Amino acid sequence: MSLILNGQHRMDDLREVALTGKPIINGRERRVFDLASVRLHAPIRNPRSLRDFYAFEAHVKTANANRGRDVPPAWYDIPVFYFSNPNAIFGESDTIPYPRKSKALDYELEVACIIGKQGQDIPADAAEDYIFGYVIMNDWSARDLQKQEMSVGLGPAKGKDFATSLGAYLVTPDELADRHTGRVGVYDLSMVARVNGEERSRGNWADIYWSFGQMLERASDGVTLYPGEVIGSGTVGTGCLLETTRAQGPWLQSGDVVELEIERLGILRNAIL
Repeated sequence: MSLILNGQHRMDDLREVALTGKPIINGRERRVFDLASVRLHAPIRNPRSLRDFYAFEAHVKTANANRGRDVPPAWYDIPVFYFSNPNAIFGESDTIPYPRKSKALDYELEVACIIGKQGQDIPADAAEDYIFGYVIMNDWSARDLQKQEMSVGLGPAKGKDFATSLGAYLVTPDELADRHTGRVGVYDLSMVARVNGEERSRGNWADIYWSFGQMLERASDGVTLYPGEVIGSGTVGTGCLLETTRAQGPWLQSGDVVELEIERLGILRNAIL
């Protein structure tokens, strides 16, 4: 979090350490570690808030078709989101507890941005100035709990609040610049999900309907966004078992290992307890 709050000059320090190997930069000790020698935690373990959007049209169409309905017309008017639990964040290689009252655990393959600068009423075309970086996000979902509670017209709540994984790395936008699509916060990068080594889902970030620029404009409408807040994209098309099994399962089981990979963002791997 201190890296995000201290902004560009702290990033410049880290780049100098990586390029020169100097242990002391601006009076502070900095080190570069071999990746194999460390265990990665979530890039941000206690975000100030966690919003998750519903931005990929293919996922929205399939999810609604599974419920026997068309996409609500309002979905094409505004990017919509819900608030999830910022106190249940897991990182790369953390074990995910199976929700005690569920028998239908699912993964969701998403990308998220981390806010790097405070702002309110952010125009979509200026939103990249407020994005510190991007991470892979797994919006774990208990489909049976979610179905029950959302039948009331509210939620998701207990169907989602038990775990969200973020990782494996926090990648800054400059590392992705050559794959920028021209839309704000949208990159041509493949997205893949595997369960126990078997590919289950494949999509591309560039397929997103609502850009991160549009999402930040919506999220900041009349509200201040602060550094360290997380904004999720929602699930890429085919990016969950709800889609690929037509909501019938089989669902994830204890002992399964889920890997979410986004090109250049690494692999986010979690076993289920």
